[in-house]
Amino acid sequence: QVQLVESGGGLVQPGGSLRLSCTAPGFTLAYYDIGWLRQVPGKEREVVSCITSNSRTTVFADSVKGRFTISRDNTKNTVYLQMNSLKSEDTAAYYCATRPLDGMGCKLTKDAYDFWGQGTQVTVSS
Repeated sequence: QVQLVESGGGLVQPGGSLRLSCTAPGFTLAYYDIGWLRQVPGKEREVVSCITSNSRTTVFADSVKGRFTISRDNTKNTVYLQMNSLKSEDTAAYYCATRPLDGMGCKLTKDAYDFWGQGTQVTVSS
């Protein structure tokens, strides 16, 4: 059973920044493409970004392009989501998730992910 652990969420003012981290104790993330998704109560989970296992490819939802970056340090078994120029509409619970080992690369569809963490809350408010 894969257990992903997200951290780094919190309360930030509009225009501010946060960096989220995703790790998986006892599980090697390096083999997997990893996505960051977010969800607001009452709405569907949305994929905001994904990074391939070798970091060669990153993808972003249009809503976060130019503001968010994704990276990973496989030596630390950690994937990061750097969020800049945050807006109130970025308020959500953020989750990291693994892509199956299907060779299909990153996807921006939420159903393309299998194992998830418990999430970390990001609140953007003045």
